[in-house]
Amino acid sequence: MISGVVKYGVQFVFLVLLQGLVLNNIHVFGVASTYFYVLFILLLPVEYNKVVVLFLAFFLGLSVDLFSSSWGLHAFSSVFLAFLRPLLLRFLAPRDGYEFNSSPNWSTMGFGWFVTYAAIGVFIHHFTIHLVEAFRFSEVLNVFGRASASTIFTLIIALLAQLFTYRPNRTL
Repeated sequence: MISGVVKYGVQFVFLVLLQGLVLNNIHVFGVASTYFYVLFILLLPVEYNKVVVLFLAFFLGLSVDLFSSSWGLHAFSSVFLAFLRPLLLRFLAPRDGYEFNSSPNWSTMGFGWFVTYAAIGVFIHHFTIHLVEAFRFSEVLNVFGRASASTIFTLIIALLAQLFTYRPNRTL
């Protein structure tokens, strides 16, 4: 229990600092940005208490907002994703269900499942950020394009990160 708290605490701080100090300054063609911190929410174990996930998402988004001076944009988008996460997990649940205390990542769930899960979750987050940032429904096509480009960019970085932490399940 304590090791899990320390592990997720270190991930939280690392992702906030990475996002705030490095990734906020990277923009591809002036359209795509990466919000890599969203993986913290997506990779929390399936059984985590929903209220705890909502609070963690709020504080994660608020921390990124402090670096970005974005006045709650990331907090809102992170909480919205955390709110929809149980529905997404239920929609993508394997036939046998999830293993106890499993984290939805490439190692435990497989490549295809993880890409689908991460793509949907990251797109929800990015679309929400760009829509609230534009604050007009007349910009929905522009928002869709920016969210799609940002999702692709974030997914590439997320897959690279998962590749470095990949541990195949070995049964002896």
